[in-house]
Amino acid sequence: MNSYLKVDHVSKSFTRGTVVTEVLKDISLDIGKGEFVSIIGHSGCGKSTLLNLIAGLTKVSDGGVLLENREVDEPGPERAVVFQNHSLLPWLTVYENVKLAVDKVFRESRSRAERHDWIMQNLALVQMQHAKDKRPAEISGGMKQRVGLARALAMEPKILLLDEPFGALDALTRAHLQDSVMDIHARLGNTMVMITHDVDEAVLLSDRVVMMTNGPAAKIGEILEVNLARPRRRLELVADRSYVQYRESVLKFLYERHRFVEAA
Repeated sequence: MNSYLKVDHVSKSFTRGTVVTEVLKDISLDIGKGEFVSIIGHSGCGKSTLLNLIAGLTKVSDGGVLLENREVDEPGPERAVVFQNHSLLPWLTVYENVKLAVDKVFRESRSRAERHDWIMQNLALVQMQHAKDKRPAEISGGMKQRVGLARALAMEPKILLLDEPFGALDALTRAHLQDSVMDIHARLGNTMVMITHDVDEAVLLSDRVVMMTNGPAAKIGEILEVNLARPRRRLELVADRSYVQYRESVLKFLYERHRFVEAA
């Protein structure tokens, strides 16, 4: 595989006083352009830390992160992040929250009219154009996440980073948003990296599932190739033998790790 995003022998430690905690140790991962990769593991295994390193929000201790052979050492619009908390500004409308990102990235390169059309296009992509004049307090949790996704996509990122974006939502809303993300990935061909605790979500959405060992000093334990044809329809996959086997492989890995922790 040609490496579009390369995590090259990355380690990360945090120091508090005289105590040094090694969170990640010698992580290497190549991600191809247009690939959807999920990272899964037990709480405390450093999943979000790894995502923050890719986003440039946290600096690596050893190794490096490369995007198109350029080192990542600070945040940038080519790596947009959607967090579990939607992070919308409550005093701005849906339109204005997306506009904030669009103006920051495209103020010098696109006219006011072009930026307006681009905002509306991205709101339409997540089916939120009808709520453009509402404020966050006036819309549901799922709708807020749709706006957060629109804001991230409107920056035209090379990598879309999703940090448990549906973790706080009810099951039905979560399923609808998973379908929306699959549709967006199919239409736009974005490279996506997602942190999740949900095994079904990881298998349903991903081309590969990266399974992390338990922390501290977490590593990549296994990488599962998910060779399911796209587009994927969740109701059809429930009885699909390959889907069931992929799901069992991830569950077995996580269960064995959990049992190891209990025995320690």
